[in-house]
This record gives sequence, C-alpha cells and structure tokens, in this order.
Amino acid sequence: MSDVVVEGSGETVGEAKWAALRDLERLVPGLDRESVRFEVVTEGERGLLGVGYMPARVMAAAAAPVAAAVAPPEPHSEDLGDDESAVRELLGRTVAAISASCTVTITATDEQLVATLAGPDLGLLIGRHGQTIDALQYLANALAYRRGSERRVVVDAAGYRDRRETALHAMAQRTAERASATGSAVALEPMTAVERKVVHEFLKDDPEVETVSEGSEPNRYVVVLPRRSVD
Repeated sequence: MSDVVVEGSGETVGEAKWAALRDLERLVPGLDRESVRFEVVTEGERGLLGVGYMPARVMAAAAAPVAAAVAPPEPHSEDLGDDESAVRELLGRTVAAISASCTVTITATDEQLVATLAGPDLGLLIGRHGQTIDALQYLANALAYRRGSERRVVVDAAGYRDRRETALHAMAQRTAERASATGSAVALEPMTAVERKVVHEFLKDDPEVETVSEGSEPNRYVVVLPRRSVD
C-alpha cells in the first residue's frame, strides 16, 4: 500500500503538523490521525526581535486506501485491446475514491496515452509538488504494463506537466550556472521521482555539471555538481 505524503509549514513545529494534518484529511477520507507519521524537516527559526522568521516544516505520511481500491485489475480476454478505456476507468475510480470531481480525456498515439484531467478539483488532484498526479501516473503505467501495453501513460491536468517542466528547466539551468561559477555542489529542493528525472535529463549533456540524486523518499533531491576536469 502506497503512502500519501504532504508537507506542512508554520511558525512552530506544532502548527506545521496541524497544517499537514488538515491537508492529509482532505486527501485521505476517514483518516486515522493516530496512524499519521511525521518527520520534522526544520524546526524553524525566529527572526531578530521577532521580525521575520524561517517557518517550521514537516512531512506527514499516511497509508492511502486508494491504492488497494484501485490496484490494476486482472486483464480479461475481451478487453485486452482497449487500453484507453482501462486507463480512463482506473483514473475515474481513483479520483472518485478521494472525493474529487473531474473528467478524464484520453489522447492516444502509437507511443503513448495522454490522460488529461479537467474539473474543479485540479489542485487536489495535482497535490503538493505534484505528488498526487505523479502517483496517478504511476498507477496508470502499472496498469498498462500489466495489460502488456508498450505505450507510456502521461497523466496531465490543465497543462500542469508543461508548466512544471518549464519551471524545472529554468531552475536546473540557474543551479547549473551557480555550481559551475562557484565550483561547489548545489542541492535542489526535494522532488518526486518524475521531477528528478526531468532535471537529470535536462542537464545530462551539460559539459560543465553533472547530477546525482541523494536522500531518501519523500525527501530525495537532486544535487548538481561541477564536472571534474581531466588533465
């Protein structure tokens, strides 16, 4: 069973936990608060004379009942050829399980299926740092794989993938320039596996820097390092 992970922030660790708990309750209907696991990222820091502060940040995780409810079904002989319908049904069942309202439109090519979500609850379906929409995409690809499909499934919502990719490219470029100019490694913020791959792919041919992933989920992040010159 997969976890739903959110990040909360506040002036104190307690406030950050409370904010994260509220987000989890929106994502996991019937949440058992006693089962929530917290990890303190930073305890925060008050500014001089009370002016300005660094907020406390925590990660909160809870088991997602959705994963069991939407486990990719066993393929049936009569529907093996209709990957589009199978993906649409999976996503429809999933978003209904988290009490979200949306429609699913499938665009198919020989290489991939693009499932586009539309509706009033896109913020809930995208999730903090794209964690929810990445989980939906993972489930859809797992289903396609079990059905024997070789097509990749992309789950998108109102152009989120393109906008986020553009933002990640800009962040990666700035970070690469900083690492090259200072000669020091620079760590990016924690990202999902999908987003880390975007950064790695964008910088893989940069002659000045290289990238590695460090840390453990859900706080795994990309580090950009200046390439060592070979004499």
